[in-house]
Amino acid sequence: MSKKDSSAVYDESKIKTLSSLDHIRLRSGMYIGRLGDGSNPDDGIYVLLKEVIDNSVDEFIMGFGKKVDINVEPRTVMIRDYGRGIPLGKVIECVSVINTGAKYNDDVFQFSVGLNGVGTKAVNALSTYFRVRSHRKGEFFEAVFECGKLQSKKSGKDSSAPDGTYIEFIPDPGIFDEYSYNFEYIEQRLWNYAYLNAGLKLYFGKQKFESKNGLLDLLQSEVGDSAHYKIGYYRGKQLEFAFTHTKAYGETCFSFVNGQHTNDGGTHLSAFREGILKGVNEFFKKNYTGVDVREGIAGAVAVKLKNPVFESQTKNKLGNTEIRGWIVSEVKSAVVDFLHKNTEAAQILENKIVQNEKLRTDLNKVKKEAKEAAKRIEIKIPNLKDCKYHKGNGEKGEKSTIFITEGQSAGGSIISARDVYTQAIYTLKGKPLNVFGKTRAAIYRNEELYDLMMALGIEDDVEKLRYNKVVLATDADVDGFHIRNLLLTFFLTYFEELVVAGHIYILETPLFRVRDKKVTRYCYSEKERDAAMAQIRNSEVTRFKGLGEISPKEFGQFIGSDMRVIEVNVKSIKNIPETLTFYMGKNTPDRREYIMENLI
Repeated sequence: MSKKDSSAVYDESKIKTLSSLDHIRLRSGMYIGRLGDGSNPDDGIYVLLKEVIDNSVDEFIMGFGKKVDINVEPRTVMIRDYGRGIPLGKVIECVSVINTGAKYNDDVFQFSVGLNGVGTKAVNALSTYFRVRSHRKGEFFEAVFECGKLQSKKSGKDSSAPDGTYIEFIPDPGIFDEYSYNFEYIEQRLWNYAYLNAGLKLYFGKQKFESKNGLLDLLQSEVGDSAHYKIGYYRGKQLEFAFTHTKAYGETCFSFVNGQHTNDGGTHLSAFREGILKGVNEFFKKNYTGVDVREGIAGAVAVKLKNPVFESQTKNKLGNTEIRGWIVSEVKSAVVDFLHKNTEAAQILENKIVQNEKLRTDLNKVKKEAKEAAKRIEIKIPNLKDCKYHKGNGEKGEKSTIFITEGQSAGGSIISARDVYTQAIYTLKGKPLNVFGKTRAAIYRNEELYDLMMALGIEDDVEKLRYNKVVLATDADVDGFHIRNLLLTFFLTYFEELVVAGHIYILETPLFRVRDKKVTRYCYSEKERDAAMAQIRNSEVTRFKGLGEISPKEFGQFIGSDMRVIEVNVKSIKNIPETLTFYMGKNTPDRREYIMENLI
């Protein structure tokens, strides 16, 4: 029988049954999302860290253990909590047998994110070394695993050690290839844990992460001195939130469910927004519109639910519909109470809403003029090569990406190489307008920015964004960097929430091509180029000055499954105005001095 005939046979011999741990290793993306190399805060190595810390935080939520120690040296992760400790007779099962744990028991864990019983099992299966040690009432039990398989175990007495659980693991380099931890991403996660669990102390090396006022501290750290009035704050049994207004455009809200940061919001966030509106209207006895009340708002909301339903494996969006009613009601009552007790804040808020109304009225006039001028392009936006699937169209929609390129030559290469189902291209005609310090009306008076906004679908609401990723694909030269900065200014000025939600990216393309007749290597830095030249003797080296110099045949691999992108993120929204003022505002002696010092 030929090889082709053999492979075509479909019988009992082709049916395989994988153990649960083998399935985790083979289909790791189903359990932890993306793998990555540590350059993105959602990469798998941070998910492993989170799964273990979640268990420690759950202990704190249930009233056991106020401290968690975390260390990373440099790839070995060590986490020690001081909760109750895993029951000694069930340590092995709890970290290696799927669907084993106490989180199915409401008497033990009421509000937990990891309700599928997979968390630490996935960490165990995806680690070349995994050690767990539980301390309870002067006794301990320890087990060591390799790729999820038990290697050794021991137990005994240790009266000096406080109760709790210690877990140590090394992510498998065969799965997480050439990874490294970015401590800034870890620190941001730890701050979120601290803000969402007032009184919990987390230690990362010599740093301490603790919040005494929960989401009030979170919002204060984000907006700083830019808050228009005293931050409104409420904490109930299952709901906690904080809000204020700033000078920024749009809305910036951070939402959480059982400690999980829901980047794409969900029913709890929409209910929070509705509750704010209803509370404001009830207090002022007016009928203000949602857009006027929420323009410039900064907020944070966290809910605790027994049975959270997420719309994806990565838990980025909450889907529970039954919670809307009570959240709206509780938020409305709390807002009314806050405004009654803080008359100065109430007056400033009303002034802000009235100002928003006036600006919206003025903007509507400009919008009408812009739409009249744009009637000729209603059906087709110039310079947009659209794709078939968009954000919200299932799994393929999650892959939807729009590349914003400079010039026809760069756009031509990407257009020829793109996936027409999930990749769209918007080609700029030249350098876009610097919108720093300008009102939103500037978008409607500038044809190119107006077309870009319409192409993205974000004129009325950023939640209507048509693409999951917006990728800035500019040349790696001075002009390219300038265009990139102008685009970032556009998004940070008018659509800051797109950046905060992690939708804006920068495309990395190779700077060099090193090749001979047999081998071709693409290099993203001078260091990579030098290494390639050392390996490929008598090589030909090409320096790509612009994206247009890369042929469509070559370009396909740079926007395919191995595409390198850098997510644009901000440490704190309070720094945005200051940063934009420095780099994109009027020339100042400080900026001139900075340029001269960093020119070389």
